[in-house]
Formats: sequence, structure tokens, C-alpha cells
Amino acid sequence: MDQQLFAEIYDAHAQAVYAHAVRMTSDPTGAEDIVSLTFLEAWRLRETLDGVASHRAWLLGVATNVLRNTRRTARRHREAMTRLPRPDAVPDLADAVVSRIGDRARAAAALAALNRLRRADREVIVLSVWSGLSHAEVAAACGITEATARSRLFRARSRLRKLTIAHLASEPANGRGPASRTAREGHL
Repeated sequence: MDQQLFAEIYDAHAQAVYAHAVRMTSDPTGAEDIVSLTFLEAWRLRETLDGVASHRAWLLGVATNVLRNTRRTARRHREAMTRLPRPDAVPDLADAVVSRIGDRARAAAALAALNRLRRADREVIVLSVWSGLSHAEVAAACGITEATARSRLFRARSRLRKLTIAHLASEPANGRGPASRTAREGHL
């Protein structure tokens, strides 16, 4: 069968195949897929069309088989999906977003406060907190004793906390929000 004859069969019967598929599925969008699959299968089987008395009846038979196969595939898919473990509940991200906003405000306030510290205090904070050095390593990096590093770090953290709280309280948008409340409660 040549392409021209097949195109004529398509033009003559595509609407009937679509109507059949809509009646069988009650789904106009799904029926379009059935029509596509039906004519794809008909093209594959086009050599058997030569002895067919009614192209319309033959195409509706192909469409019926396509519908059966589609339903069988959908059923198998549903059954396979029921065998999969249920996904864990998706956590509510609202709390995490609010927490990140508060964390971002506290981090910005801490950075602003860090810049207001004395150079020596800033050095021990950065080396200890951001670089992760131990007291002994901070002492070696700064050229001071370990005891001095400990006391300087303690004082620097206290000053940083006070300056951060003051910074958060001075900002109107953050002054009433959870970030400053957390900082005022000493959770910096």
C-alpha cells in the first residue's frame, strides 16, 4: 500500500476512530493518543489491508485492540506503583524558609558586628569560628599563649554577641522579627 492511499484512508476514517476512542474512554485528550497509536499500528499492518472489505471496520478493530493494550499497560503500571514503597511525607518548608531568613539576618548582623571588633578580637574569632582552629592553633597563628587565646576568644565572642544584638535591634525590619528575638535570647 502506498502512502497516498494510506493518507486517504486516514482522512476518511480518522474522525470515526476518534469518536470511537472518545466513547470508549470518555477522555477527549486520551482519545487523540488512541487515534495516533491506532494509525501507527495500522501503518505497521498496512500490508494486511489489501483484502479488507471495510477499512473503517478494520481501523475500529485496530483501535479497540489499542484501547485494550493501553488499559492493560495502565493497569500494570498502577499495580507496579502500588508495590513501590510509599514516599515519606514531604516536610513543610515554611519553617525552614523562615529559619533561613532569620539566619541570614543574624549572619549579616554578625558580619557587621565583626567589622566593628578590634583587630585582635576579629583575628581570634575568624581563626576559631570560621577557620575551625583549636585554641592551641589560634595561639600559634597569633603568636600568643593558649591561655591568652582562650581569654581573648571568650571576650571577643561576648563583644560580638552584644554588637550583633544591638545591630539587629537597630534595624526596623528585623527589630520585631524572629531573628532579633533569637539574638536577644542569646542564641547567636
